[in-house]
Amino acid sequence: MKPAGIIGTAAVFLLLGTTAPVRAQEQKPREEPASVDKQDKGKGQSREGKKEDKAQKQDAAPQARREAPPPDRNQQQAGEQKGGRPPQAKHEQPADQNQAKRQQANQQEAIEQQQATQQRQANRQQAVQVRLSQERQQQLITEQRGRVIEYRQYLDQQRVQAERYAARLQQQKRAANYRVQQDYLARMRQQQLALQSAYDYNNDPYFYTAPTYRYSRGGSYYETNEYGARVLRQAINNGYAEGYRAGQADRQDRWQSDYRNSYGYQDANYGYNGYYGNQAEYNYYFREGFNRGYQDGYDSRTQYGLYSNGSRSILGSILAQILNFQSMR
Repeated sequence: MKPAGIIGTAAVFLLLGTTAPVRAQEQKPREEPASVDKQDKGKGQSREGKKEDKAQKQDAAPQARREAPPPDRNQQQAGEQKGGRPPQAKHEQPADQNQAKRQQANQQEAIEQQQATQQRQANRQQAVQVRLSQERQQQLITEQRGRVIEYRQYLDQQRVQAERYAARLQQQKRAANYRVQQDYLARMRQQQLALQSAYDYNNDPYFYTAPTYRYSRGGSYYETNEYGARVLRQAINNGYAEGYRAGQADRQDRWQSDYRNSYGYQDANYGYNGYYGNQAEYNYYFREGFNRGYQDGYDSRTQYGLYSNGSRSILGSILAQILNFQSMR
């Protein structure tokens, strides 16, 4: 029985040997999808994990940026300078705009000054170009030579009167006024020495330049060019400065205010060299300035003039009012 059973069993397995592996093989493919699913599921889980990590990193980045301290300004500027780019800031823009406006205003002012200078030069050139005739030029030169001779004679005669006036001041014990008068005479002597030198009338533009101004004096109208106008302006300024000294001296001497009694007012020739107009005209405008200067000096004020660069002069508005020049061009 045993051998027969064994043989029978073996026969059965032989008969089933071909089917049993086949079934095993058929069952294996059925199990592979499960492993694939597991792999796909694992991959999906890994992908989802990566997405979650990436999302966490992205969420953490803004927080890190918010929590990060602001960059050091000095380091930022140093980095910009290393890169060759100058540091710029928004708050500096208004300063740059103001600087640009100031530069533009300065340029405009310079242009206007240049235009004004060019206009003055053009006016002077135009005045020089308008020349008088040879006949009129020689007539003015002849009159001028006669005035110089008369003025030299006047200065010689005035010396005697000046000595008499000085003696009277000493008798009245007006020491301050005496010093002022002696200083005035010393400058007049230097002025007289200048008249002894030769003078070239033909090359002086005063004698061949046509008149450019018209003005009135004593109810009459006169004409002069720019060179003559300068002398009249200087006469008023010289008179103002001398009047101021005389007014101060009378106040120091405790003398009654009276500008007509001053030696400078009576003489009225300081600054006149005999040229560019007659002596009477110069005396008139010198006394106009002297009167106003005396009042300012006696009262220790500057109503009519000013003090600048060590000298006194009358105000421009007062000067224009006295002369009242009217341009002829």
